[in-house]
Amino acid sequence: MRKCLWLVVLCLAAAFAVSPAMAAKQEPIKIGFNIPLTGDIPKVGEGSKFAAEMLKEKIDKEGGLKVGDKMYPVEFIYEDNESKAESATAAAIKLITQDMVLGIIGPQASKQAIPAGEINNSYKTPMISAWSTNPQTTKDRPYVFRACFLDPFQGPVAADFVTEQFHAKKAAVLYDIASDYPKGLAEYFKAAFEKLHGPGSVVAFETFTTKDRDFSAQLTKIVKSGADVLFTPQYYDEVPLIVKQAHELGWKKPIMGSDSWGSAELMNLCGNDCKGLFFSTHYAAAGAKGATKEFIDAYQKKYGYVPDDVAALTWDATRLMLKAIQNTGGLTGNVEKDREAIRNQLANIKDFDGITGKMSFDYAKNGGDPSKCAVVVKINDKGEFEFFKSVCPH
Repeated sequence: MRKCLWLVVLCLAAAFAVSPAMAAKQEPIKIGFNIPLTGDIPKVGEGSKFAAEMLKEKIDKEGGLKVGDKMYPVEFIYEDNESKAESATAAAIKLITQDMVLGIIGPQASKQAIPAGEINNSYKTPMISAWSTNPQTTKDRPYVFRACFLDPFQGPVAADFVTEQFHAKKAAVLYDIASDYPKGLAEYFKAAFEKLHGPGSVVAFETFTTKDRDFSAQLTKIVKSGADVLFTPQYYDEVPLIVKQAHELGWKKPIMGSDSWGSAELMNLCGNDCKGLFFSTHYAAAGAKGATKEFIDAYQKKYGYVPDDVAALTWDATRLMLKAIQNTGGLTGNVEKDREAIRNQLANIKDFDGITGKMSFDYAKNGGDPSKCAVVVKINDKGEFEFFKSVCPH
């Protein structure tokens, strides 16, 4: 009888005992991802999700994320913003009000990040855009951050580079006037180039509208303009069309791009036409070392291709969010209070070692924008994005 009683006690104890892992599952840390899984730039969404999933697997293997004296599992919730501004705002509202996430990674492109950032800020929910370089994304929005440099920095980087590397004295620009990112960057490049070479040195400033696929009229003007270089800050799906049409119309001079070129899909679409060209970006995969190389190798082994800059930046942005969560010292369980605490920790992260470079936040000085360097890469004869030079803020 006593033996049976002990068996009952042991069974009840086993039934009601809660392991640390089981306890942790009752209160997961939820992070949302507002990314373009469909639409014009699905490769951006794919790279973002792949990097996030790889990081989540790593955290799961470590038993979760330690915050204070507790271990939490992480739950990543992915919402497709379809590469549309209105879908990005809807995704943000769903993640914040229905899924009750503590923070959101993305949107990545400025066209979606700017309106979604307004939503995040109004709901006082921390957001980090991995890839949006337009200043409007974070301006006057204390809950919105980014993991990349800004266009006011990138524009002069490109202008300085074409001046030094190609001895360019006249430049042409071709950009989508209906999209925040290329429009802003084109204007920053023009201002920087004309500061170096004088008013009128940008001899062609040609525009088109999203979804256009025939650029022959604009490129004909550019070919005839006498420009020494063409700067086109467009997305990876448009660059091949622009470059190939330019070559067909007789353009043989340098073409310079921006970080939106950095997709793994670019060379599949562009081929030989893009070899030998340069663009400013966030990291260079070819020749990478240390933690960056480890990330690239693991990503390539898992997914079958070299990660682009948006994948690397998503890895950094997500780690920044998780670091801020850890820096709170402990979560209260009150979503609004925890979101505020995370935001306050994000604003003060210093010397964060990202795989796209070291970065620090000084909110009083720079708002939600990190201090970090840019990289200029060359597309080599193998079609790889090869490190050429690093350019840091003065």
